[in-house]
Amino acid sequence: MVTTPPTKPQARILELDFLKCVFILLMIVFHLVYIGNRYPVAKAFVYTFHMPGFLIISGYLLHVQKPVSQFLRYIQWIFVPYLLMESGYVVMASVLPIREHIQQLTFGLFLDKLFLHPLGPYWYLHTLMLCGIVTYVVAQFASHHRVWMLLCVLLSLWVLALLGLVTWINAVYFCVGVALRLYHRPFIDTFHPAWWSFIGIVLVATCVPNALQRHTIGGMLIVYFVISFLLWLYPYLPKGVAKIALFIGRNSLILLLFSPMFTVLSKLFQSYLMFEPSGMLFMLVALLFTVVGSFTVAYILQKLQVARYVFGKSRIIK
Repeated sequence: MVTTPPTKPQARILELDFLKCVFILLMIVFHLVYIGNRYPVAKAFVYTFHMPGFLIISGYLLHVQKPVSQFLRYIQWIFVPYLLMESGYVVMASVLPIREHIQQLTFGLFLDKLFLHPLGPYWYLHTLMLCGIVTYVVAQFASHHRVWMLLCVLLSLWVLALLGLVTWINAVYFCVGVALRLYHRPFIDTFHPAWWSFIGIVLVATCVPNALQRHTIGGMLIVYFVISFLLWLYPYLPKGVAKIALFIGRNSLILLLFSPMFTVLSKLFQSYLMFEPSGMLFMLVALLFTVVGSFTVAYILQKLQVARYVFGKSRIIK
């Protein structure tokens, strides 16, 4: 979703882009209220792993060796689009009958949603900024003592969780990625690609109590097995499918930012597709509509030269 460019040029890990593609598309699908309500078990299953997967990847890609000026620019160009889109989402939630509808929007409530308890998918960016800042600050004092650094980061994030600024389990998943980077563990070797991970997913989801919750042991196993299975699947993708998937994964931030407006707009044509009883036709059309719409917005921002003021660069489609 959001990635930190490394201090030194490194080869892009294509498998991570594929994972981000899968996770962001699943996020969009189950932000469609009709699909989420019609398939609650599938939604619970996807919610068990898709955002934990993003957080692990984000922690893994965070480079704490950056100079302070570079790191602050990185945070700045997460905060600016977050500020704009979260503000718009809060206002939209006060006007439209969405799931997170706000009955009466006050200035105090607006600030609360903006800085403390964000609505919609933008909580991820809020969590990413806080976890990233804490990790970076701690690393400046304890980077030579890896165990102490991780313990200090976890303790600091636990305090933020007590204050209600982050969700503790989300911070833990982020720290898993940080630990992999800190101990120089290759991501793909850690989540060993294996076809039998699919069997693990089925067994855990059906046999382990409360497995469809990200904070349980079962939920953590599902996160591991899903990533492992997807890494196994990636080399078998047809070239055309892989090319599209990698493009979507590279640009997952665009979809995170702009997809909510299109998932809401998809309700306008939902009734016209209900002749197909499973809802799969609506899901596919709405997903395509949302992806194309989000990239169209990004393209327009580029052409109007607005992107540099929102993202800090003139070209945002990678």
